[in-house]
Amino acid sequence: MKNEISNKKALFALAIGGFGIGLTEFVIMGILPNVANALNITIPEAGHFIATYALGVVVGAPLLTSLSRKIEPHRMLLLLMLWFTVFNTLSAFSPSYKMMLMMRFLSGLPHGAFFGIGAVVAGKLARQGKSAQAIAIMFTGLTVANVIGVPIGTYLGNQYHWSASFIMVGVVGLITLVSIYYWMPQLNKTEKKTITPDHKGLKNLELWALIALTTVGTGGFFAWYSYIAPLLKETVSLSSNAISYAMIMAGLGMFFGNFIGAKLAEIFSPLRAVAISLVAMSTVLILNSFLLTNTIIALGFTFLVGMIAFTISTPIQMAIINSAKGLEMLGSSMNQSAFNMGNALGAYLAGLPIAFGYSVSSSSLVGAALAFLGAIVALSILFYRMRKIKKIEKLAYHSC
Repeated sequence: MKNEISNKKALFALAIGGFGIGLTEFVIMGILPNVANALNITIPEAGHFIATYALGVVVGAPLLTSLSRKIEPHRMLLLLMLWFTVFNTLSAFSPSYKMMLMMRFLSGLPHGAFFGIGAVVAGKLARQGKSAQAIAIMFTGLTVANVIGVPIGTYLGNQYHWSASFIMVGVVGLITLVSIYYWMPQLNKTEKKTITPDHKGLKNLELWALIALTTVGTGGFFAWYSYIAPLLKETVSLSSNAISYAMIMAGLGMFFGNFIGAKLAEIFSPLRAVAISLVAMSTVLILNSFLLTNTIIALGFTFLVGMIAFTISTPIQMAIINSAKGLEMLGSSMNQSAFNMGNALGAYLAGLPIAFGYSVSSSSLVGAALAFLGAIVALSILFYRMRKIKKIEKLAYHSC
């Protein structure tokens, strides 16, 4: 009983870290016009801060996770959160476009490694057969950030100054450091092998296909979410303060979607759950681009897209961990890199039609195309698995 309570505290510490990471990743989308005005740049240029943070995650995830082979997970999580806290706080004081780009890149470096290591740790802390729920609890911090943290951060950024949002991130980072220090148990290092290019885990084609799936599929969500503030302002004339309520709706959707996704992973296989979610996301994003005629409909779609998007998180994380046997932490962190490559890809591609003069609604169509492409990749992997199983059964039959 005592051990179970201790494990729940450890999961809660991971969730607080997820809250901070979700806050810094998503709050900038609600204050994007404010940041652009303050630094005298355009909206698409401000979108580069989203892409640069994502690039930091892509670079940092495999690089920093490799250190986990030499450092115990709880110590590694502390180091990652310290780095995260320092550079997110410094982001609040960036005086120029170039400095903000640098701070966003450095802030993103520990993101993927924290979630990657945290997901594996969460699975080890879980009871037998409850890994999906444990991972979902960690990602709950990310979703709660979108329900509470991002709206508050967006309100502070719009009401006072955009830098207040990043100071808030720094405070959450400090709370996470204290929580991990006192609540996270000491776990042994789990990946002792040297990670080399010829390691069989890194030669796994299915693993790389799953990485591609995450990149493209989640890019559909980020194509929409990166420009949610200007989208709602243009289509239904929401004020800057009202955007905060829209972010709450998106966050509520993400919160429920996170647990729905964990349940789908238990009912179906993780990959089948991902395929279902991506088809649904593509459909909803197409409808979103044409049906935003009033505030109620806009808020409804904001909730729906957020919910569907986060049904993907836990199933795809489980699929990656299952596929990366022997290198679970590296595979898990690589998936976080893929999420953020999707972030960068979605933000960049959705910004192109806007830069060429098309309406902000075009971002939803870009998102729909990316989500549909991700669904095709998921179905292709499933088809490949079925053929492989049939081939094995056929060989077994003939050998008899």
